[in-house]
Amino acid sequence: MTGAACAWYAARAGLRVAVVDRGAVAGGTTGAGEGNLLVSDKEPGPELDLAMLSTRLWRELAEEAGFAADIEYEAKGGLVVAARPEGFAALEAFAQEQRRSGVEAESVAADALPGLEPHLSRLLAGGFYYPQDAQVQPARAAALLIRDARRMGATLHTGTTVTGLTRGAGGEVTGVVTDRGTLRASWVLNAAGTWGSEIAKLADVRLPVLPRRGFVLVTEPLPRLVRHKVYAADYVADVASSSAALQASAVVEGTAAGPVLIGASRERVGFDRTFSLEVARLLARRAIELFPALAHVRVMRSYLGFRPYLPDHLPAIGPDPRAPGLVHACGHEGAGIGLAPATGHLISLLLTGQRPELDVAPFRPERFTDERFADEKIADDGSTDGEIADEGAVDA
Repeated sequence: MTGAACAWYAARAGLRVAVVDRGAVAGGTTGAGEGNLLVSDKEPGPELDLAMLSTRLWRELAEEAGFAADIEYEAKGGLVVAARPEGFAALEAFAQEQRRSGVEAESVAADALPGLEPHLSRLLAGGFYYPQDAQVQPARAAALLIRDARRMGATLHTGTTVTGLTRGAGGEVTGVVTDRGTLRASWVLNAAGTWGSEIAKLADVRLPVLPRRGFVLVTEPLPRLVRHKVYAADYVADVASSSAALQASAVVEGTAAGPVLIGASRERVGFDRTFSLEVARLLARRAIELFPALAHVRVMRSYLGFRPYLPDHLPAIGPDPRAPGLVHACGHEGAGIGLAPATGHLISLLLTGQRPELDVAPFRPERFTDERFADEKIADDGSTDGEIADEGAVDA
C-alpha cells in the first residue's frame, strides 16, 4: 500500500514513476491487512501526527479520486473498551493526552455501550469512541491507486524482482537491476515493507526491519453484527510492545461485505508461515469475551501477514544520506495502510524540493546507526514463500 500511495502522489506531482513488484499488486502484506485507518491506538508523538495527516488525506483521496465506494472506505469510527474500572481510567488518561493532538475521543459509560454496539458484552466497565477511525479494503485501494498512477503516466512492472542497485562514480544510487533488465532513476524508493532491510542491504546500508507475524480470522457473513472497529484496551499496549513473544488482544470489526474480521496477534518468528491453531483459538476466545454472540458463528477462513517492524515503532521515511539517491518508505508495522497517504504525500514533497508540513526528522532512516539499536538483529534471509514486496523506482 505504501508503494502504491507513493507512486500516486509522485505521479500527481509530475514525476516519472516506475513501480517494480516481484508479484502482483497487493499480493503480500497489503493483501493480508484489515484496512484499518486508526488514530485511536497511537500515543501523542510523531506517529500520531502522521496518522492525523493521513486521516485527512484518506478522506480527500476517497472524495477526490472518486472511488470511495470502490475501496470500501467507511468512516465508521472505533470503540476501545475496558473490562475493569482501572482499565477505563487508563483509557481516559490516554484519550486526554491524544486530544491535545487533535484527536476526537468521546467517553462512553458502560450503560451507553449497547447504543453503539448492541451485541457487546454487558460486563465491560466502559470505553472511548473515536469518530476519526475508518476502514478501507486494502487490496482494492492499492490496485486503484496504481491504476490511477498509471493513468497519470506511471509504469508498472509486476513479476519483476530487484536483484541489485546501480551506482554512480560517487557511490550514489542511480537505478535498480532486475531479473528483467535495468531501470535508471534519479531516485530509488524502498517501499518493500517487511523486506525493506533487503533493499537497504543492496545499497550497503542498515535498516533493521523485522517481520512481526499476525493472524486474522474471517467469519461467515454477519451484516451489521459489529458496527465499528472494536478492540480491548490491552491492544494499545501490544502495539507499543517490542517483545518478540506472542501477544494477542481482541480486535473485532465488521466489513462492508458482511464477514467479521477477528484479530490481533503479534509475534516475531521470522517469515514462518505455519498456521497456528493455538493462536486461532486464542483470538476466537478473546473475541467471544467481547461479543458473546460470536460463540456459535462459523469461521470460514484465516490468513496471516507480516508487519514490517522497526525497533522504535516508527517508519523510515525520506532520503538516506548514507546512500545518496536511495529513499525509504517502509517499516510502518501494523499501521501501513492507515499511514500510506501521508507517507506518499511527504515523499512527493521531499523529491520535488518542497517543505513538508510535518517534521520528518523522527523518521530519518539513518537513525538506526544509534547504539540504542545495536542489538537489533535482522533474523531472516528474506525468504518469502510467495509473499510480495513492493519496490519503487522514481525518476525525477
